[in-house]
Parts: sequence; C-alpha cells; structure tokens
Amino acid sequence: MSVVPAARMPEPTESSRPEPTESSRPVSTEPSPPLSTEMPAASALGWVYTVFPAVLRLTCGVACAVAALAVRTPPVSTPLLILVVTLLTGWSLLFAGWMVWRNARGLAMAVDIGLTVGTCLLIRHLVASEVLPGEVSWVAIQASTSVIVAQFVLPLGWSVPAGLLVAAAYGLGAHLAGNDDEAIGHLVTLTVQTGCTAALANVARRSSRLADAAFAGYQQAVGAALSARAAREAERQQNRDLHDTVLSTLTVVGLGAVAGQSPLLRDRAASDLRTLAALAGSRGPAYGSMPGTEPLGGGRIVSLDQRLRVLLRRLPELRAQVALEPCEVPAPVAEAVAHSAAEALSNVLRHAPGATTSVRLTRVGNTVSVEVFDDGPGFDPETVPRHRYGIRESVHGRMATVGGRAEVDSAPGRGTRIRLEWSDVD
Repeated sequence: MSVVPAARMPEPTESSRPEPTESSRPVSTEPSPPLSTEMPAASALGWVYTVFPAVLRLTCGVACAVAALAVRTPPVSTPLLILVVTLLTGWSLLFAGWMVWRNARGLAMAVDIGLTVGTCLLIRHLVASEVLPGEVSWVAIQASTSVIVAQFVLPLGWSVPAGLLVAAAYGLGAHLAGNDDEAIGHLVTLTVQTGCTAALANVARRSSRLADAAFAGYQQAVGAALSARAAREAERQQNRDLHDTVLSTLTVVGLGAVAGQSPLLRDRAASDLRTLAALAGSRGPAYGSMPGTEPLGGGRIVSLDQRLRVLLRRLPELRAQVALEPCEVPAPVAEAVAHSAAEALSNVLRHAPGATTSVRLTRVGNTVSVEVFDDGPGFDPETVPRHRYGIRESVHGRMATVGGRAEVDSAPGRGTRIRLEWSDVD
C-alpha cells in the first residue's frame, strides 16, 4: 500500500486523458462496402438444372441403346438402327459433358431436339411393329427425355415450342409406321408432359427469384442496421474523447483552478486542438493511447497493473492509497480499464479535491476488477443529466466496448465507489 501526498487543486495536466497519436485507429464511418450481389437460390437452382438434365439424358441414352438392340425384327433396319443408336449414345455422353462444362446450352438443346425429331420420323425403320402398339418403345423414351430436358434447360418461350415439336414429330412418325392409335396417344401424352414439366420448372424459377429478392432485402436491412450501429458508436466515441479532453480542460478553467500564465494549460490546450483536428479529419473518434498502450483492437497481452501505475504517476496531486495485484489482460481491455479509471480519478480531482482516494486492482479466477473509492461529498447517480458523458460514456460506455461493465455506488455525504470489471470468458 502506498500513499501519494495531497496537494492543492491541480493545474491542468495531461494526466488523466489520452492524447492523439499517430497510432490512433479511428472507427470508420465511411459507407459500408457494396452488398453482395450473390443470388444463392438462383445459383442452387441453376446447378440442379444443369446436373439433372445431364444425368437424365445420359441414363436414358444408355437405356434406349439397350432397348433398341433387344428387338430387331422386321421392319427394323438393323444397319440404320445401329447407326442411330450409336449416334444417340455418343450424343448422350457429349450432351452430359457439354451441359456441365460449357455455357452454350441453347445450342446443345437445338442439337438434341433435332436428333430426337429425326429419330421420331424414322420410327417405322427403328421399332418393331409388335413393340410399337400399346408399348413404350425406346423412341418414346428418347422423345420423353428430350421434352423434359428442354423444359429445364431452355426458357419458357423456347422450351414449350421445342416440346410440342417433339410431340408432333413422334405423332407423325407413328402415323407413318401405320399405327394411328399410337400416334394420337403419344401426341397427347407428350403435349401434356410438355405443359406439366414447363409449369413445374417455371414455378421453381419464380420461387428462386422470390427467395433471392427476400435474401437481398435481408442483406440491405442488415447492412443498414450495421451502418447505423457503427455511426452511433462513432458518435459515442467522439463524445467520450471530447469529454476527456476539451471539456475536461474547460471544466478545470471554469472552476478557477488556473491562475495567471500556465505553461501546462497551454500544452493541454494544444493537445486538445490536436484531438479536435483528428476528430474532424477522420470523422470518427481519434483518441490516442497512454504511454505504452496500443489502440483498441490490438492482440497483445499487457500488464494492467503497470498501466495503472503509469496513470497514477501522472496524477501527483491525488492523495491515493494503492493496492495493485499483478495482472495481465489483452491490450484493448487494459486500455479501456485505464481510460475508465482515469475518468473516475479525474472526477475526484474535479469534484472532490483533497479527498482521500483508494485504487485497488484484484483478479479472482477469470474476473479482473478495479475499484476507485473516494471519501468526498458523493452524489446521486440518478440525478446526473443524460447529456453528461463522464460516467455514462467515459466509464460505462468504454467498459462495454470490451465486454466489461462498470458499477457506480454513491450517495450525497458518503463518497463514491466505482468498480470496473472484466471477465475472460475463454
């Protein structure tokens, strides 16, 4: 325990407040970066509409090849059948790769529709007569696959005409093969399939657009909230800095503590001018650090008790009983606690000159606490106007920025106790 001797009401000093330095790191109030233009729903749907058609065409191509070669009775032309099957199987492989790795999807679908239409018109040479009526021929599978794939790959204005073209080609091919019932039946089936698949594909597209619009709205709301919060925090930090510098100087002068010429007053006024210039230039708080500290956001572990000793050495006018346990905390925490303690001690010098003061630093487990007590006249915290920043921002506000808290216990006639507390939650 050490005692610093008492002295008269101090002239303004640089003791209890930070001074702007080149290392100050203002909180930016510049506009937030542009919101992401990502459309997650459209991206996911686009992936599905790429992979699904590729897989469908590939598997159906293989299935059609097996089914086509299983029955080759007249009037099937075996050489033509083998040529068509080979061409369609190869195209299925090429189509799958084209869909995944290339962007010319319209061209790929034009080729696919053309091959399918040609195959449908050759039904009488590719499908045995006993398989065609009342059965699902391999050409019907080929046609149905093309209709479905077109609805997922092409826009609505092109996918429906493509599907109807395939349906008409199949109906004409079956008619040329001498089976009008098959022609009419599959014409209707493929037409209905075109309409239903087109409706399903476009409902999914519209849903993805609505989802992305909602996502964009959410991003805008979050961005606006973050910008507003940053602006509020910047304003609060500016108010803390003004209170701890310019307003503190004016208070000391207004109380009549400075008589005649004072070199220290000139130095302090010059320092306050630098603070105002930094605030105006950065449009954000420009508070500096006590000697040996670093701005909030640093990652070093520093000695809090040493920071408090530096602070107390700069307050020779203060009659203080000091008990500081060795304690290391992150640099931002040390700075916030030191600033808050400096404001508490400045209040003692301003409002309770000559009072006996005690400063105590303890650490119990993960909790660090600093207590500043004085036996001065005290005050009623409930009567402090809301426009006063000393306790509300320079103490409570600063501790809140590092996840700590402050308690103020005072009443008229029984002194003031301020407790600063921070816990290492990790």
